[in-house]
Amino acid sequence: MERVTVSVSAQDAISEAGVVSALRPRPEVRVLGQGEDLRDAQVAVVVADQLDDDAVRLVRTVQRNGGGRSVLVAGRLDEKDVVAAVEAGVVGMVRRCEATPDRLVTVIRGAAGGEGNLPPDLLGKLLGQVGSLQRQVLQPRGITFTGLALREVEVLRLIADGCDTAEVARHLAYSERTVKNVLHDITSRLQLRNRVHAVAYALREGLI
Repeated sequence: MERVTVSVSAQDAISEAGVVSALRPRPEVRVLGQGEDLRDAQVAVVVADQLDDDAVRLVRTVQRNGGGRSVLVAGRLDEKDVVAAVEAGVVGMVRRCEATPDRLVTVIRGAAGGEGNLPPDLLGKLLGQVGSLQRQVLQPRGITFTGLALREVEVLRLIADGCDTAEVARHLAYSERTVKNVLHDITSRLQLRNRVHAVAYALREGLI
């Protein structure tokens, strides 16, 4: 197992020492000591009481110093903090009361592998907000979070069902030229080779 190199930064020395002492015995990670270059860290753990302006500044300072992907351990986290944390460069969040060594290592290893991680209740609330935004704001304007407009999704679904251009046009009450234009827009924007590639891409990404 390859060890993940970790730096720990905190707003106070006691919090920093506590997280370092929790992580140092773990064989999955190597905690950088004082004097070591933070740029060697794959993951930067930032410890704060709450995600206030000072905590955001600390996260951004760590990011500027090349401290790797950031994981935030905070005494208090709610749904309002998620967007601010992500904008600051955080990919994993753990409440201090839930920050057992096992949990910290799981989030750190996920961050090192490019995975995001949120407390389950925050993830549920965030998904609820996304769904509400999709229904109330985006869908009336013909936009989806998939990066495809609703009519583009409809066209690709029919192509995936084996319909040719004429059949897609008939189903959707479009002209054949409109269907061809929609397919051309999709393949150009997503840099796909042809309609088959577009359907394969959409299926693989779960867009249709």
